[in-house]
Amino acid sequence: MNKNKLRVALILIVGLGVSALIAFAQIRGIERQATASTVVADNFGGPFELTDHTGRAVTEKDFSGQWRLMYFGFTFCPAICPTELAKMTEVLNALGEKGEQITPIFITIDPERDTQKIMADYVSLFHPRLIGLTGTPDQIAEIAKAYKVYYAKVDDPTLSEYTMDHSSYIYLIDPQDNLHALYKIDQTADEVIADISARL
Repeated sequence: MNKNKLRVALILIVGLGVSALIAFAQIRGIERQATASTVVADNFGGPFELTDHTGRAVTEKDFSGQWRLMYFGFTFCPAICPTELAKMTEVLNALGEKGEQITPIFITIDPERDTQKIMADYVSLFHPRLIGLTGTPDQIAEIAKAYKVYYAKVDDPTLSEYTMDHSSYIYLIDPQDNLHALYKIDQTADEVIADISARL
């Protein structure tokens, strides 16, 4: 009888210990997701050929050796894209000399409408150094896949124009072309400024 009680007690102790470890792991996971941290992403990025908003052909080599803030979106986006690009502008301006080390890049996921001229007009609304990149549908599909970006065309009968569904992150790319950090929609400009200031 005493042996059975001891066995049950041991099982309970082990069970509580395992539960505590699981809970701790879950809490640590939530903490990691809640803050921007150094990101290690396998097979992230790679070669690409696109056209910038001035009509110049560019590749990934044009940006190697530079810190970059990169955002994928589209010019017909009603709210999220302009808000995130405005956040990028605020971040770069607030960083001062550190901000001058960073190249801001906006890549369309809607090449059907976002021509070079449209991109030129659009990027002029934000940071003066913001580079707009467009290309053929195949070129955009290739870079979106390389940078782990989701996007899809959405036809809404209540709208006169189609819209685009897409993931929305601001990527911080380091001079070695690695994904260094990513920032979510709910992160404020102040949070991004503080995080980048600590990294550069």
